[in-house]
Amino acid sequence: MSEPLLRRREQRAWNWYDWANSAYFTTIGTVLFAPWMIHVAQQAARCSGPGCVPTVDLLGLRLAAGSLPAYLTSFATIVGAFALPVVGAFVDRSARKRTHMAVYGWLGAAFAASLFWLDDGRWRLGAVAIVASNILAGCSLVAYYAILVDISTEDERDRVSSHGWAWGYLGGGVLLLANLLVVGLHAPLGLSEGLAVRLSMLSAAVWWAGFTLVPWLRLRDHAPRNEVRLSGSPARRSFGQLYATVRELPRYPMTLTFLLAYLFYNDGIQTVIVSASTYGAEQLHLDSSVLIATILLVQFVAFGGALAFGRLAARFGSYRSILGGTFGWMVVVVLAYFLPAGRVAPFLGLAVLIALVMGGTQALSRSFFSLLIPHGREGEYFSLYQAGERGTSWFGTLLFGLVFQLTGSYRPAIVALLVFFVLGAFFLLRLDPDRGIREAGNRLPSSSLDAR
Repeated sequence: MSEPLLRRREQRAWNWYDWANSAYFTTIGTVLFAPWMIHVAQQAARCSGPGCVPTVDLLGLRLAAGSLPAYLTSFATIVGAFALPVVGAFVDRSARKRTHMAVYGWLGAAFAASLFWLDDGRWRLGAVAIVASNILAGCSLVAYYAILVDISTEDERDRVSSHGWAWGYLGGGVLLLANLLVVGLHAPLGLSEGLAVRLSMLSAAVWWAGFTLVPWLRLRDHAPRNEVRLSGSPARRSFGQLYATVRELPRYPMTLTFLLAYLFYNDGIQTVIVSASTYGAEQLHLDSSVLIATILLVQFVAFGGALAFGRLAARFGSYRSILGGTFGWMVVVVLAYFLPAGRVAPFLGLAVLIALVMGGTQALSRSFFSLLIPHGREGEYFSLYQAGERGTSWFGTLLFGLVFQLTGSYRPAIVALLVFFVLGAFFLLRLDPDRGIREAGNRLPSSSLDAR
């Protein structure tokens, strides 16, 4: 089989990991875990006196049961920000990135599966499970992103990343739809609501673990490139390589500029996604059924958005497509400010626009960043990409909460997120993409102006 055909075969296999892990992030991370965790924690909480807030004890801290999911996710995010660069160094020194990806994924799925026993006051089990599965999911994604460089040329990168992201939205949406039907129809199915929720979370873990077999079996091993020659144990060599990578970062100013831009506009994207249901329920007074339908709509429309942006990138380049998507996000938050309360159609229309720009900007950010990474440092740079995203992802939600507290309205809170997209665009405009690609030692893709 020729090399292009082998690459195409691997690219199709690689897509399946987006399909596999997205079920965890949609069914568990986005929809089911937080409300069920709050319910279980409140059952075990201590509360005395009228108007008291139910609290639980975690490592000597008294925490509000209603805030527990947010605290756990934040803790996992912080731990992951420190752990991922070390994992990236291990990945770069390994010829078996697919095994790193799969093992971290299977371990994460095992912890996620243990959420089935999150009931009858066993909220501590849920706390351990969600933190461990979240961190392991990030570790598996570091290896997964690094594989992108091994299985695609510079000209193929945008198409491959866009197809993978599209498959992720589709897979996550399909299982989420099935699970929402199970939870919504639990009584006719002979299930309690709690059992329906726990079975749905278990299905996401099984989906994640099962479909991970496809890329693990069909991807090839690729030898590490440009490995830093260091002595000592594997752990010491990996830490030494990480130190060498951090020390050489200033040699790639365009890579750093893009990372800075990404941290801003991605924080804005994540905050819009997280806050959309709150905005719809509290400011626009929309029913929960509308919000659930909107989540599903976004999943399936984002599938098309990722593919459409992949085609745009083939013509105009990923850099210009990302920049256009950032301006698209500015339009989104301004339109959100003017949405009328109680009107479903305008809210769904804005959700479609969000889905289109969301799928495209996230998919192309991954592929464009891969062009700015020196050969053999993919795991470490993608770990910095993930760690930076995790380490700053609270800025947007903090601003959203502060503006609401000061104004008492979610409208100025949502439009305040404009600052993240403006800053993202500011740094993108200061970036010379062709210079950055050359400095990293990569070939300019055919969509680049200098390559034409």
